[in-house]
Amino acid sequence: MPPSYFTQIVYSLKRRSVCTDAVSADVQPFHCQNQTKPKSISNMHLLVFITFFLKLKFCVPSDISNSVVDNLATNGLPFPWSKVRLPSYIVPVHYHLLIHPNLTTLTFNGSVKIEIDVKNNTNWVVLHSKNLKIFTATVLDEGEAHLSDKVLPVLEYPPHEQIAIFSPKILTSGEKYFLYLEFGAALSEGFYGFYKSTYRTKGGETRVLASTHFEPTSARMALPCFDEPIFKANYSVRIRRGPSHISLSNMPLEKTVEIENGLFEDHFEASVRMSSYLLAFVVCDFKSVSGITGTGITVSIYSVPEKWHQTHYALEAALRLLEFYEQYFNILYPLPKLDLIAIPDFQSGAMENWGLTTYRETSLLYNPDISSASDKLWVTMVIGHELAHQWFGNLVTMEWWNDIWLNEGFARYMEFVSVEAVYPELKVEDNFLDTCFGAIGRDSLNSSRPISSVAENPTQIKEMFDTVSYDKGACILHMLRNFLTDEGFQSGIIRYLRRFRYSNARNEDLWDSLINTCSEEDFTSGKHCYSSAQATKNAYSFAGEHIDLKQMMYTWTLQKGIPLVTVKRQGRKLYIGQERFLKIVQPNDPLWDSLQSGFLWHIPLTYKTSHSDHEIKHILETKSDVLTMEEDVLWVKLNIDMNGYYIVHYEDDGWNVLTELLRVNHTALSFKDRANLIHNAFQLVTAGRLSLDKALDLIGYLKSETHNVPLLQGLGYLQAFYKLIEKRNIVDVTRNLKTYILQYFRDVIDRQSWSDDGMVSDRRLREEVLSLACDLGFQPCLEKAKQLYDGWVESNATISLPTDVSETVYMIGAQDDSGWAYLQEKYSISMCETEKRKFLSALANSKDSEKLSRLLELGLDGTVIKTQDLPSLIYMVARNPVGHFLAWDFVKKHWNELVDKFPLGSFGIRSIIAGTVTQFSSTEELNEVEDFFRSIAEQVSQLRITQVATENVEKNILWLTRNLETMRSWLQKSLN
Repeated sequence: MPPSYFTQIVYSLKRRSVCTDAVSADVQPFHCQNQTKPKSISNMHLLVFITFFLKLKFCVPSDISNSVVDNLATNGLPFPWSKVRLPSYIVPVHYHLLIHPNLTTLTFNGSVKIEIDVKNNTNWVVLHSKNLKIFTATVLDEGEAHLSDKVLPVLEYPPHEQIAIFSPKILTSGEKYFLYLEFGAALSEGFYGFYKSTYRTKGGETRVLASTHFEPTSARMALPCFDEPIFKANYSVRIRRGPSHISLSNMPLEKTVEIENGLFEDHFEASVRMSSYLLAFVVCDFKSVSGITGTGITVSIYSVPEKWHQTHYALEAALRLLEFYEQYFNILYPLPKLDLIAIPDFQSGAMENWGLTTYRETSLLYNPDISSASDKLWVTMVIGHELAHQWFGNLVTMEWWNDIWLNEGFARYMEFVSVEAVYPELKVEDNFLDTCFGAIGRDSLNSSRPISSVAENPTQIKEMFDTVSYDKGACILHMLRNFLTDEGFQSGIIRYLRRFRYSNARNEDLWDSLINTCSEEDFTSGKHCYSSAQATKNAYSFAGEHIDLKQMMYTWTLQKGIPLVTVKRQGRKLYIGQERFLKIVQPNDPLWDSLQSGFLWHIPLTYKTSHSDHEIKHILETKSDVLTMEEDVLWVKLNIDMNGYYIVHYEDDGWNVLTELLRVNHTALSFKDRANLIHNAFQLVTAGRLSLDKALDLIGYLKSETHNVPLLQGLGYLQAFYKLIEKRNIVDVTRNLKTYILQYFRDVIDRQSWSDDGMVSDRRLREEVLSLACDLGFQPCLEKAKQLYDGWVESNATISLPTDVSETVYMIGAQDDSGWAYLQEKYSISMCETEKRKFLSALANSKDSEKLSRLLELGLDGTVIKTQDLPSLIYMVARNPVGHFLAWDFVKKHWNELVDKFPLGSFGIRSIIAGTVTQFSSTEELNEVEDFFRSIAEQVSQLRITQVATENVEKNILWLTRNLETMRSWLQKSLN
């Protein structure tokens, strides 16, 4: 746990007065005139009173009483609740929130009146609060009269981020009460809670705004609340601000009232029922552009005023994607408006707050003169992701964070579904395989986890936002969609959304909804609707086989890992088997049996042969099976278009046959199948199941490849091997591999123009290939890039470089002192974050270690290079051979400062660990990494990322041990 979770903040139990007017229906602000003080008792008497109640366990639920001895509040009294999760006997119904950020003092004050329902008799209200100073706490009855004339104490227990309010009068089950609190705090310096953000104008002025980011457990940093997804409630928000600012929240502005001291108070409409992590508010001076959907929803894009011209593409995309989702889900977007706002300081890519989605600037703003085709695709995908959340996550929310994949896996998958439908020219389907390849990279390590995993405390919960929840979640949904057909999948998720709207759901609720795709009144004897008797059996028909869908999907969500399907062809028979695919443990390893034990998947297999004109289906529910084909065939390919989430190993001469097929007639397989074969082959090499020379022979056909997906897949592996071997300083293999890539792919390189011409897929290929060619020192590439860079500098950066190659041009320009200094200057004044990211990438590509050290220090300082960009900067430096150890030493030296900026479990700290550690590939480096992790064990013992990072180093070591000599001899043979 990070220090902030364990910090013991001792709040004083002030005997403050509570004014009756301050808790009326319209919650009044923090200080009332003509206050009438209730009778009070001394703190000593009050403490004795509380202790007496605790000892008697009077009206305290059984779960509370056992904590009396173990958990002490900050004032030394027993805290009346022992669990990390809140008790369920008090349920919030409606929050009336008033918040006033002071952008000069960088503090905020607030008051909240929470309508609560009491389920069991109790004297205690336990809720969340973190780093807040509670000034006043009182409980009111349904008529809003004070339950007690005594000052109510607030006990605080920082390890669980909880406070408890004691009522001398019993809160009775079935009654409605109001909890009223006044509070204050400093605006957070990080990226969670109610935090400070800044931006610089063209004139150099620094301006301040305040924004929120609550997911997963940070609403408690902005207001005392029941900060768990199950506690859905309505929110009525009022925000105080100065005349030069605007305020935004989830709902439309209802009215603005001018109050004392030249301030304004914005009143927003009451929200729909939602979880606390979706509450949002921003106070800023931004400008916006707006449009209206066909169903009357006002969509607005907000940004820093001087970046307003970069908002127009986002508006177009948001309007079109929102309309798509309304049609696809057959449920109208339930709010009157949707705002998308680019926040200058933002750790993740975006956040789906209902009606007020927040974004990193690079995820929302698009400048056609600077942004590349890849940048445009990224913006479109992120908007598609956050808009999908308005249904998956907001309308229907997971019951607890163990099932966060129900939010994130669906939103990640719907990115592809929506963008493919709305913007087919972006060829988003080309990217989906990479999503699954990334998931497999994590899932093939023993340190992986099930999609649905235990997560209790904030650190564990933050770490759930990973490639397993997002990417593996999306890939198994894609597999399921292909299993059910598009129509069956769509009707099932509509049923799921309708059944659980404004409520919470669990993993099994999704499968139940997909099983019963038709209600009784809609029953037809069609392909996807079954009688109630059949429905209770959870039966689906697949290739003529009846399948228990729920049990099938449990094998994908409740156990970790990915299956390896082995296939051996003998005559007309296919002998297939399944096992758990592991990269760093082989069958002859003593650990093999224990790591394989208990793993079994229900795999919806698909395959095609040299003689089939359609895919053939089979469910593999056992460790092995035998399939009989109708005729003799020349070849067989499993996992058609990689619609399934599994690796395939073609035993005996299976890989040789497919290698020959690609050489002779690669178009006999789809581009997805070709990319899938390349990926599977090299994954099997890493796992020690296939020799490297066989995989390298397989990609020999790429000279004839015209589709960018398999081409980039093959090139990507060669580049990864080059980087790994280069860092080990193995000179002869590094030189020969570079020569091979440049010779063998010379035609592909020469076909690329230094322009923005062509389709999106052509432009993405150009971006990757020219970057690789220059990185490998290909002289024509270096000369052209330097020519473009010099012309750009001579124009004082007034001419526009081709956007798809601009980053490559900057990287070459940054190699000398004057070029590096010029880019650093341009970085400091650029008004486009996408451009700044390219500048930073180029600066971090320098071969001068002193310059790299300077960059890292600037990142740590956070003034010139924003703190939000520090994790990516560390990774950029770490992937540079010159900066490899520099970045690692920087992380070790500044570890505590980094944890202060990026909480344990957060995306930022995970990126820093993975970005540096996974570059290593020697036993000495592994020992050093393990020693460092042991030295900070108290902090990182709960973190799964340290295991993932360590296992990746072990994987790199094994790869070199198994494959270096094969690579050396294969290259010598190929080049001769």
